[in-house]
Amino acid sequence: MRRDAGRGEAGVQVTAPSVKGAEVGRRIGVGLMYGLWKPRVLGSWRVPAGGPVILAVNHSHNIDGPMVMGVAPRPAHFLIKQEAFIGPLGSFLEGIGQLKVDRTTADRTAITRALDVLTEGGVLGIFPEGTRGDGDFASLRAGLAYFAVRSGAPIVPVAVLGSTERRGRLIKGLPPLRSRVDVVFGDPFDAGDGSGRRTRKALDEATVRIQERLSGHLDNARRLTGR
Repeated sequence: MRRDAGRGEAGVQVTAPSVKGAEVGRRIGVGLMYGLWKPRVLGSWRVPAGGPVILAVNHSHNIDGPMVMGVAPRPAHFLIKQEAFIGPLGSFLEGIGQLKVDRTTADRTAITRALDVLTEGGVLGIFPEGTRGDGDFASLRAGLAYFAVRSGAPIVPVAVLGSTERRGRLIKGLPPLRSRVDVVFGDPFDAGDGSGRRTRKALDEATVRIQERLSGHLDNARRLTGR
């Protein structure tokens, strides 16, 4: 598959994220996640086997990204806050094909690289809430709608549900070690209304539809897992 670099803001050359790196990251992720916790993966067969797809993941634990990266059936490129790209960790994240994004502005370089992933038929991972919180999809940003409508890629909702117990928790923001973490993949859906519109109104309407689908999936995942 051809992986030409695109051009970001002001015509600056943008390097396409590494597909091989993302596969390496997936293998590392699955080893770490199964070594430190007890993942239970449900519905991974719902992720399309080929073509562009967006994984929309709720975000309540610091391990949500690595967990989904490890257990997803295809290598994924996640949009990750630029604050994480510091020192050796930054080099590692770039090496495994992850995407640095500046959340304080419209990061054109990150947007270009993310769209490149989808144009090349890859998997883009997004935390549509923007930051770690309650993980209930209650407050979605418009970025997910933009990528879905612009690319035409289907969205697969993903619910990561870990233990809320404090006992056994060594680090704040992480489930207790060796506790069960459920990862539930939902049915893919299209965010657009079929008109092909990319106006602000169309994106706002798409965001409402997306929020309804993601919240519905999270409710189903909680019933299914008893969380």
